[in-house]
Amino acid sequence: MKQYIGIDLGGTGIKGAVVREDGEILARQTCPTRPQRGPAAVAEDMAAMIRTLGRGREVAGVGLGCPGTVDDRAGTVVYACNIGWVNYDVRRVLEDTGFTVRLVNDANAAALAEAAVGAAKGARSAVVVTLGTGIGGGVVLDGHLLTGFTGAASELGHMCIVADGESCACGRRGCWETYASATALIRRTEAAMAAHPDSALHRIARAKGGVDGRTAFAGQEAGDPAATRVVAEYIRYLGVGIANLVNIFFPEVIALGGGIANQGETLLRPLRAQVQSQEYGSAYTKKHPRIVTCTLGSDAGVIGAALFAAEKPE
Repeated sequence: MKQYIGIDLGGTGIKGAVVREDGEILARQTCPTRPQRGPAAVAEDMAAMIRTLGRGREVAGVGLGCPGTVDDRAGTVVYACNIGWVNYDVRRVLEDTGFTVRLVNDANAAALAEAAVGAAKGARSAVVVTLGTGIGGGVVLDGHLLTGFTGAASELGHMCIVADGESCACGRRGCWETYASATALIRRTEAAMAAHPDSALHRIARAKGGVDGRTAFAGQEAGDPAATRVVAEYIRYLGVGIANLVNIFFPEVIALGGGIANQGETLLRPLRAQVQSQEYGSAYTKKHPRIVTCTLGSDAGVIGAALFAAEKPE
């Protein structure tokens, strides 16, 4: 069985792993990113990691999962704002290791992993949505990533769900991530606390050392009306975006990742009802996508990057 190396480049840390083509991780390594040193220094760290992981192994290729827009044909990171890279030729440095290197967006890599060996294993089509600081994800059709002709496809969080709505960091208004990311949920929880000084949300936040994506759900579980309204509004906005994805792709599986997805059926049960009611032809449709949580956790990025190395270049 072939082995590949996957590298997951993040803003704070770099993860590397040797991965079999069935998704099993055989070896791991990590190091801090420290992007302030510049792209050359970070790339050299990744090259050293590749050399270490590949030593004494028959490695069929290397995949690099990177934030932002990547150009796999050119071997460049076109734009990655959180690490400050613009049009950086990272492949030139990494191929000095002697291995062939493929580039893929990090969220797309995670989506490929979940589709191949994770929550959507066995499905012909899947959309993976990550609910974090923003909303990311990827689309896998017939086992292959949808990357678009620039490599920047599947910026799921930047579909507009509210015309002329709240400002998004991308420069548009009304983007899905401004309403359904963990950041948005925290912001709405804090607003509810300010409006309701007697809410149980204050006690819950104090006990946890601050407000996070779990606070509103904990308040709902405690029977707090303000928290219940926050959760209901959040799920409504989340449902609008997922219903849009269903109506565009109608995949077999929608898999949710990120901390909020850890709420499990408390989130998924009402979300499924929201989405199904908004599906095109829902009154007549016999089959609906399965909405589930991701299963690979923090390993999805390195596994997906490795599996991408096995894909044929377009």
